[in-house]
Amino acid sequence: MVINTLLILVLALDFVSPQTLPLTKEDVEAIEQDSKVVGSGETLFAKEEELTFTKDSYPSNDMITFKDVVHFMMGTDDPNNVAITGDGETPAHFVGLEPFSIDKFEVSNGEFAEFVQATNFVTEAEKFGNSFVMENFLSKEVSDKITQAVAGAKWWVPVPRAYWRRPEGGDSDVNKDHRMNHPVVHVSWNDAVAFCHWKGKRLPTEAEWEYACRGGKQDRLYPWGNKFQPKGEFRLNIWQGKFPKENTKEDGFASTCPVDQFKQNSFGLYNMVGNVWEWTADWFTTAHPTKPQKNPKGPSHGKDKVKKGGSFMCSKKFCYRYRCSARDKNSADSSSSNLGFRCAKTYNIPLKENTRTDL
Repeated sequence: MVINTLLILVLALDFVSPQTLPLTKEDVEAIEQDSKVVGSGETLFAKEEELTFTKDSYPSNDMITFKDVVHFMMGTDDPNNVAITGDGETPAHFVGLEPFSIDKFEVSNGEFAEFVQATNFVTEAEKFGNSFVMENFLSKEVSDKITQAVAGAKWWVPVPRAYWRRPEGGDSDVNKDHRMNHPVVHVSWNDAVAFCHWKGKRLPTEAEWEYACRGGKQDRLYPWGNKFQPKGEFRLNIWQGKFPKENTKEDGFASTCPVDQFKQNSFGLYNMVGNVWEWTADWFTTAHPTKPQKNPKGPSHGKDKVKKGGSFMCSKKFCYRYRCSARDKNSADSSSSNLGFRCAKTYNIPLKENTRTDL
């Protein structure tokens, strides 16, 4: 019998970093009941009932293409001190980007299901045998079996058998729960890279992601502007009420929402902030060059990867990171119920269009 170590995420203000902690006897027994343990710690779940779904249950994820060289000020020097100390949002710095494309939507459960069916891909959450879920969303049956929580953030609990298809553990199912059009979660950075590669795409750089989020405007806090609720309407899926116990759901959602929910930004992109955090390609650093940068990709190595956009767990008083310049980090093998991604692609300018090469 192989006992896997449990990836514990120490979360503070929706911030995650990993350490290991052995599974309890109860956790191991629960996993082995529905799992087949093979090889050196690689856990494959018992054969699931085959997913049967139609492509009209989730939107086609077209790409938005920026065909010209673009320039913008990345980060913020906001005088109102919206930047979170230690996250590396400051100072604002000049960036030039060559043409690229980015997905209109976050990758949905339906899209990821296509990938899994075509490749038999096994996510890292499945290999670890667990992933992290906010306790509010667990059924009583699942919650009663949980024996551990994250120190300093007890709303985060490790749930055996929680993975992309069963985001709240064994008694949930994205297909039966009609969530094929919701963003896929419980995917690590490594999982996201594998999906993008299968699609002939890649993860966006942090700079590409932030430019796309801003919708062509320089000083926007949010994808639509600086006013949080234009004309009193919600434009994103975040937490309303007293975190972590009371969510008034004024935006209509407690957890994830469909990837095409809410109004798109001026580029035609949906849910660039809120809903789920999104992986980017970059290694995390708070040291930004002061000179103008061409196609920045972050440091060549590091400990954690940059994630952007915030999630349904963010609020103004807790994790105010649902802003275009906001950023956070996770280790590349970590996963949780509020972390997903979208893909990007380098746009190769046709020869007849390629009249400008400077940045």
